[in-house]
Amino acid sequence: MFCMANTATIYHNQRCNTSRTVLGLIRDAGIEPTVVKYLETPPTRDGLRKLLDDAGLKPSEAIRKKEAIYKELSLAQASEDELLDAMIEHPILIERPIVVTDKGTVLARPATKVTEIL
Repeated sequence: MFCMANTATIYHNQRCNTSRTVLGLIRDAGIEPTVVKYLETPPTRDGLRKLLDDAGLKPSEAIRKKEAIYKELSLAQASEDELLDAMIEHPILIERPIVVTDKGTVLARPATKVTEIL
């Protein structure tokens, strides 16, 4: 039997088209999510580590490599811990959107990936 998620939290950047699309998909599923504007209220290091662990991702799989700060900080050769530290110090480096429901955690790229946990 198919069971819908009851709650959702989206780590959201309202300037990101994919993030806005995912927010719409969550709402279309009948869930009003908690919206965390992570650029304004970034997660703690432990909080980000848990999000990534729950999504089965390493920091290198959830960092925005096209951001200018990625190149400025020479992160291409950085360790996973160094990447995590950079993501905490510069939240713009966190790939988005990350969605948490009672059915799991995903980095919703592509946007339709969110349906796996709704």
